[in-house]
Amino acid sequence: MQEEKDFILELLNPKTQDKAFGELVHNYQKPLYNHIRNIVLNHDDAHDVLQNTFIKVFKHLKDFKGESKLFSWMYRIATNEAITFINQKAKKSQTTSEALQTKLVDNLKADVYFDGDEIQLKLQKAIVLLPEKQQLVFKMKYFEEIKYEEMSEILGTSVGALKASYHHAVKKIEDYMNNN
Repeated sequence: MQEEKDFILELLNPKTQDKAFGELVHNYQKPLYNHIRNIVLNHDDAHDVLQNTFIKVFKHLKDFKGESKLFSWMYRIATNEAITFINQKAKKSQTTSEALQTKLVDNLKADVYFDGDEIQLKLQKAIVLLPEKQQLVFKMKYFEEIKYEEMSEILGTSVGALKASYHHAVKKIEDYMNNN
């Protein structure tokens, strides 16, 4: 992809905006979907959140300050949209987000888009038991292989705190996997 500053100018220019936004969607649709899917766990929900994410990105492009990479900014929006979605869905179901996520993991086996085995299911069950921040950090590092520096921009947390969260998450997951 071209220089990010030039690309952002194309996104903001009414004459080139549609083509540039199409390119943006093409380049980021899959990684954003995977990121969102790791949080919401359900294919259809992930598509809904992905659409909401791109709508928000489009609406707020003019507010993008360039203090982080475009990728990091969009991931932050996707993360917030996914967490908001989970919390709203839990509220509608009159349950906690933790209970909802446990139910979603239990439903993964029936999901035609989930191709994991029993160990993957057990891993998902262990992840759901983690506090929200540890879940996010673990999923971003383990499944998406996002570097701590990029994660720091996305989540607005120091690299040291992220490393500590990941370490704690790994210990808890190892304990769960060994004892269940």
